[in-house]
Amino acid sequence: MKFNILMILLSVSALSCAQETPKVKQVSKMKPKTDLKGVKVVNSDDPICHMKTAEFLKDTIIYKGKTYGFCSDHCKKEFKKTPAKYALK
Repeated sequence: MKFNILMILLSVSALSCAQETPKVKQVSKMKPKTDLKGVKVVNSDDPICHMKTAEFLKDTIIYKGKTYGFCSDHCKKEFKKTPAKYALK
């Protein structure tokens, strides 16, 4: 009886170790489509989340002839919904 239990435990252990570990797909770091260093924007803070755009400029949009900078695509999309609400006066 003890021998049978020992054989079952060894079989289960061997089978579980024989399984291949799942491979994790490495995500590459996304690079911006364009280099935004040196781009002059009219706002020093993101108009949506108020993050400093000079440090985290990821995207821009031109509204009424002025270039606005954003920390993310999400903030840019929010600005596009109601630009008059966030545009500098």
